[in-house]
Amino acid sequence: MKINKNETYEGVLYAFAAYLIWGLSVIFWKSLSEVAAFEVLMHRMIWSFIFLIPLVLIFKQKDDFLIALKDRKTFLILLLTTVIVGSNWFVFIWAINHDMILQTSLGYYINPIVNVFLGMIFLKEKLRNMQKLAVLIAAGSVLFLALKYGEFPWISLYLAFSFGFYGLIRKMISVKPLAGLSIETLLLSIPAAIYLLYIEQNGTGSFLHINSTTDILLICTALVTATPLLFFTKGAKLLNLSTIGFLQYVAPTCGFLIAVFIYNEPLVRSQMIAFIFIWVALFVYSIDAYLYYKD
Repeated sequence: MKINKNETYEGVLYAFAAYLIWGLSVIFWKSLSEVAAFEVLMHRMIWSFIFLIPLVLIFKQKDDFLIALKDRKTFLILLLTTVIVGSNWFVFIWAINHDMILQTSLGYYINPIVNVFLGMIFLKEKLRNMQKLAVLIAAGSVLFLALKYGEFPWISLYLAFSFGFYGLIRKMISVKPLAGLSIETLLLSIPAAIYLLYIEQNGTGSFLHINSTTDILLICTALVTATPLLFFTKGAKLLNLSTIGFLQYVAPTCGFLIAVFIYNEPLVRSQMIAFIFIWVALFVYSIDAYLYYKD
């Protein structure tokens, strides 16, 4: 299907906005550092579910939502993706609140190459020569960082692989993103509600106990979760994969710049070299994607 020029511009705006929100969200999550990461995650689940359900009705995905809930196989797969995406969100929030934004940035830089790797392993996709080169360079950067910096980048790798597996598994079911995310937040909101009630009775909860700004931010976790997803879904329909692949670097680039220039995270030489390796790998990956999809 041919995309006209107006649709392409509109798609770029939607996709760019999605990735920009994801990138700048680092500042949002950092502003919640007074609240334990696990508690923030629980609020994110509940408020997101409350926010998403009306959207399911507005965008007429009620049938998709109910069918997915009733189908045993689909439900079990979504249960698995719920655990994966929940753990990904938790590690992301925890890392930000523990001054490890650079590791999260590295993780989402690596993610596109991890997707290629997972496609080769699980979907038996054949890698083109430039893709193989990109994977090897990325693997070399991680190995260099582990040996030279003396610290294995587990946060980066967990974020990259968990999000990669999340996308891979979601390919197995034909559930629209909004309906699928609504079910995932529903499944997580049940234990989340129990946990939040427990800490409230225990006197250790943060909601309504710190200040009104924190309360508003906790509620707004729903907006930070759902808004970029909706923008991305809209943009993805109007763009080809090579354009999406290029725009996805906006988010980790924002994270990198925010970490270094706003929160003054130390960037040692070995880390900088590792980032350069990743940027080279992504350049090779992007050139390959452009050449492959341009026709």
